[in-house]
Amino acid sequence: MNRFSNRLASASAGLAACGLILTGCGSGQISQVADQESGVNGMSANAKDIALRNIHLLADQTGGFLQPGKVVPLVFVAANSSLDVDDKLVSITSDVGTVALSGAVAIPAGQALVVAPKGQPEAMGSATPSVAEVTLSKPITNGLSYPFTFTFEKAGSTTVPVPLSAGEGTRQ
Repeated sequence: MNRFSNRLASASAGLAACGLILTGCGSGQISQVADQESGVNGMSANAKDIALRNIHLLADQTGGFLQPGKVVPLVFVAANSSLDVDDKLVSITSDVGTVALSGAVAIPAGQALVVAPKGQPEAMGSATPSVAEVTLSKPITNGLSYPFTFTFEKAGSTTVPVPLSAGEGTRQ
């Protein structure tokens, strides 16, 4: 029995050592998910306590470019991570067109402003619909990003490369 317990103790110690060695193999390595971006259409940016998420232009493109004069919705969420400081979206500017904001622009502390195409904010649960529309002054196309500057009353400004997302057309 003594010989059996010695073998059992040796085997247990060996297995424990193997477990520690195998566990240590991953230490110091770069995590595979550490640099992954979220699977949403748009870009992300921060301006102090304001987190901009899923920023993109939403349009059905049937030709090579969307031409000047076309009105394209700008879609995004602006979340205020401050616990006590309310903020307000003052303006959005871009060299590809004029951005018109309508609806709510206040971003209370700890809450978010959802800006979606006309007709969708109610479906997303927003009490006051907020809409941003870009009247194009230059042609734009899918596959490229265009600089937009978001200016907030307290958080300041941030410039974001905004992509043109495929529209809400039928999926195949």
